[in-house]
Amino acid sequence: MAEALLRLAEWARGAGPAGALLYALAYVVATVLFLPGSALTLGAGFAWGLAGGMAVVVPASVAGAVLAFLLGRTVLREPIARRVASDARFAAVDRAIGEEGFRLVLLLRLSPVVPFNLLNYALGLTRVRLRDYLLASVVGMFPGTLLYVYLGSLVTSAAELAAGRRPPAGLAGEVLFVVGLLATAAATLLVARAARRALEATLAVSGSPPVAGRRPPRGP
Repeated sequence: MAEALLRLAEWARGAGPAGALLYALAYVVATVLFLPGSALTLGAGFAWGLAGGMAVVVPASVAGAVLAFLLGRTVLREPIARRVASDARFAAVDRAIGEEGFRLVLLLRLSPVVPFNLLNYALGLTRVRLRDYLLASVVGMFPGTLLYVYLGSLVTSAAELAAGRRPPAGLAGEVLFVVGLLATAAATLLVARAARRALEATLAVSGSPPVAGRRPPRGP
């Protein structure tokens, strides 16, 4: 993988617009095939610098995420559904998506806990609208993309890139990590709130008493 990345980045850097286009297509394919995109993001920074790397990676990463989302919602729906069916957390996320579509997708994108490629497909099974998914993905993926492209732009040689070495993330990396943890906590709270509301609605229909710690609704 490292050697292939080295050859691709070196070739693309000297191939002009055609190299950038093929690199972007490779990024989309890697996203759909569950291949890690961090190495390709670093490679884009190495090949074109910060501005050029962002111009290549941002549309490619969004296109890959949307394509995986649509595949998860259509032709790959059944295998993806089987993969997440045993995860009770996913059912809670689906309920929360119905209430907090854009905000929850944004928080999940910022979270370092949720695997990027699996999330693309899994969200295709939920009730989130494509528009909310797209906008939240663009905003939520931008900080991490910017950091990795910047780190790639600091790499001084192709050999260093192939070896997987990159400059330390420094303060920007620490800030992004903290933001990711906060986003994880916020997403967890939204999911828990949606699950609680679903439980209370079920109890209300069955005539059971409300969940402890929550006041019953007032009368008119």
